[in-house]
Amino acid sequence: MKRFQLLIIFLTIISCSEKQRHPYTYYYWKTNLAFNETEKKALNQSTAPYLYTRFFDVDKLNGKFEPVAVITQDKSFQTDKKIVPAVFITNRTFLNIKKEEIKFLAQSIHQLIKKKIADYTLKIDNEIQIDCDWTAGTKDDYFLFLKELKKISGKQITCTLRLHQVKDKNLMGIPPVEKVYLMCYSTSSPLENSDINSILDVNILKNYLFKLEEYPLKKIEVALPIYSWGIVTNHLGKHKLINALSKKNLTNPNFNKISESEIEVAKDGFYFGSFLNKGFKIKVEEISDEQIEEVIEFLDKKLNAYIIIYYQLDSKFVYGRNFQKI
Repeated sequence: MKRFQLLIIFLTIISCSEKQRHPYTYYYWKTNLAFNETEKKALNQSTAPYLYTRFFDVDKLNGKFEPVAVITQDKSFQTDKKIVPAVFITNRTFLNIKKEEIKFLAQSIHQLIKKKIADYTLKIDNEIQIDCDWTAGTKDDYFLFLKELKKISGKQITCTLRLHQVKDKNLMGIPPVEKVYLMCYSTSSPLENSDINSILDVNILKNYLFKLEEYPLKKIEVALPIYSWGIVTNHLGKHKLINALSKKNLTNPNFNKISESEIEVAKDGFYFGSFLNKGFKIKVEEISDEQIEEVIEFLDKKLNAYIIIYYQLDSKFVYGRNFQKI
């Protein structure tokens, strides 16, 4: 009997220590749909049957709704994954919007999605994802838009969920959808003077999601960052971003090394497509596998089974990573 009890305890320990494996895939957020060999390989190795693909953005310009950066397609964009159309809508689109305009906006977005599907004969899943950083002031109109889009399209409408919308759920409201995508990045602004990683600071994320298990919607998928950038600071302390920089890009005889992730420009010149003066500083922010693992371990205590969507599918970000081991 004693041996049997010890065996049960041992098996329980082993079971609890086993890491939960999550199906994973990617966001594709480029205007031109095109794959190189690295991206094809990464997508083929992913274990979820979807690719979340940005179709266009929507903004309000001079009082009118406008599609921005609508996708084009290259012949290299071929995949067996089902495409989930994603549309980013600026929050200001819903400021002072009229009820009749909400229906017009939903109809227009649905029609443009249908056109792009037909133009490129894309294999589509029965879902449309809307990405909007709504606020307390726009939530009612945004939520009405989501309902209208569902009615017009007949599709499953899902939406993204930002960290502050979880923490302040009573103020921000709960979107009228069955499933949301929790965006576990952008934990602070990269344009503020700070020593923390603005893409993902795990302690800040844990603070925002401390009561995630109490969120009323129980179907939550998770978006995790794999992107990187460089934050350039000029002599006046003003910042700008250079996308897709990594620490390996900081090796240059015209740079003075400050730390593993920060340099000071020692000679005026063009670097990474921008003219930078002597004395400008560049700080690289990127995401390690260890940070991703820590976030997953935290979320596993808060959520049931979920899919991971990495942002984003780009050879600069997927090369050398093995997500099946994370």
